Amino acid sequence: MKNINMMMMMKTRMVTGLLAILIVFAACNDDFLDTQPLDKVGSTATWGDATLSEAFVFSVYSYLGFAGFEEQMQAVITDESFFTHAGRNINTFNEGSEQPGNLAWTSATYAWNNMYSAIRQANVAIAELPEASFEDQNMKDKLMGEAYFLRAYYYQQLMRFYGGVPLIETPYTLEDDLSIARNTFAETVEFIVADLDRAANLLSGKQMAEGRANRIAAMALKARVLTYAASDLHESSKAPSGYGTDLHAYSGGQQARWLAAQQASKAVLDVTSGYKTDLSAPVSHSEGIDNAVAISMGGMSSVADAAASSELIWTRTLSSKYTPEDNWPLGGTHFGVNNGPNGYHNWSGNPPTQQMVDDYELMDGSKFDWNNPTHKADPYSNRDPRLHAHVLFDGAKWKPRPSDVVSIDPYDEYQSGYYDDGSGGLINGVDTRQGPIENWNGSRTAYNLRKWIDPDPSIVENLTSHQVIPWPFIRYAEVVLNYVEASINLGQEDEARNWMNKTRFRVGMPAVTETGSDLLSKYINERRIELAFEEHRYHDARRWLIAPSTLGRGVKKVNIVASLKSGKIDRLDYVSMMTQEHSFCIAVESLLKTTSHTALYVQVRVLFDELTRIMNHLLALSCHSLDVGNMSPVF
Repeated sequence: MKNINMMMMMKTRMVTGLLAILIVFAACNDDFLDTQPLDKVGSTATWGDATLSEAFVFSVYSYLGFAGFEEQMQAVITDESFFTHAGRNINTFNEGSEQPGNLAWTSATYAWNNMYSAIRQANVAIAELPEASFEDQNMKDKLMGEAYFLRAYYYQQLMRFYGGVPLIETPYTLEDDLSIARNTFAETVEFIVADLDRAANLLSGKQMAEGRANRIAAMALKARVLTYAASDLHESSKAPSGYGTDLHAYSGGQQARWLAAQQASKAVLDVTSGYKTDLSAPVSHSEGIDNAVAISMGGMSSVADAAASSELIWTRTLSSKYTPEDNWPLGGTHFGVNNGPNGYHNWSGNPPTQQMVDDYELMDGSKFDWNNPTHKADPYSNRDPRLHAHVLFDGAKWKPRPSDVVSIDPYDEYQSGYYDDGSGGLINGVDTRQGPIENWNGSRTAYNLRKWIDPDPSIVENLTSHQVIPWPFIRYAEVVLNYVEASINLGQEDEARNWMNKTRFRVGMPAVTETGSDLLSKYINERRIELAFEEHRYHDARRWLIAPSTLGRGVKKVNIVASLKSGKIDRLDYVSMMTQEHSFCIAVESLLKTTSHTALYVQVRVLFDELTRIMNHLLALSCHSLDVGNMSPVF
């Protein structure tokens, strides 16, 4: 018993001693239980270190996503493209059946809640950087400039989809009043312009990597915003019924707004230049094709002129070493997979409509007309070289076929027609929806998008290849055309024609000679072609108030039936388009878009109870952290 008691006493003393040691240790170290998560960096550390602060600003860029390189492009809710694959809820928008309880597909690159999440991150950076404890003032100014630019860009996305929006310029806390009304359209424009002026000032003289905001990008985005603000949609006396309120429009002063837009565009044109915009006459047709391809490649294809990178002002850059696109949904580096022909094992996602193809002019500047027998007999020859650079049409030369397809098409020509087999039957083109290669991925319009697909034959569009062609958020031609539009509206027609020719001569198109309303129509079509598929058409058709006659049209496709030439009987004779006589027939796709929907769809989603839902995305606690698992920039 005595031994047991002595053992218990010894254990008690040992425990007491250990407790004493722990108490002393804890007293000497107040942070004993204050642990930090291993996958996050706290606010103090973030804003105390230049590299971590830069990483935080990178996170603001991340909301740019794939930019325009999403699998379903914005073009499919316009008259530019018709999406191939069902089940994406795009038809809900195009058919005009969208309701508060039945929302259509919305890209994350302009979705209301996503934009406010991005704006919150920018607000955090703008609030924290002035008091950041690292000493590099040049870095602070650069990051502040980028934060202001990105906040302006995201608000610009909201503005051009929704009109006036709630303007939030500080990070919210739990103690803040979360009830906030929409600002007017004028206030929204003014706020964005002020942010861009700040960004341009802070970024002046700064060397910025490709894909990051820069001074000229801030100036160019300001010119875009002011061009939109001057448009008829945002003038109350001209806006559609119900959209002339201050949430969507100004009341008077339109000419002054056009002057401001013109001056903003000219300020950009005075300090930079694009690609081959100093020509005094049109180049040849073949050089025009080469130049148009080079512009779409942005200097990043080994088989196109690298100097065309001078056209780009701000881009979403890509790298084959940084490929989140390896996972579904596929994005930028796999743009060729998403949009190349099914006869190359691709998916034909966003093929151009027949209306889009028809709007590419003839080489003399006149309009193409299916009712003209000469045009109809050979519809793809003698056309604007940009058609060859933007669209794959029946008989167009393309890359070498995959090894399992080369026996069907040894000529490497796009086949979207149906060809006489010499025995009274037809052979389905390899790139059709009835062809022998993954026909479920065939284009529904008999065209495929070529623009932005790298023509380098060494890049095979499949799941193991990557291209690095950049997305042009803003490029020189847009600024030129914004300047032209303002000049037309100010009555300065000579100036407008002179600058419009700069985008035409380099692709081999003749000088513009039109005047008055014909000049405006010429400009509208030139902008449609030059900026094709670049996320301008949706907004342009609405701000010009032409949506009922453009976006509201039924979608058309082409049906191609080819007959063998006399004496041609060998299989290879009908595989090559060069040996064919083609007969063309236009067929109307069954999908129709309602003009009442497309004419007025401007800010309707704002009304869908979004104001209450966004507050979860606006809350920002006083202690901000940086997720080190999501620090990769998008550029």
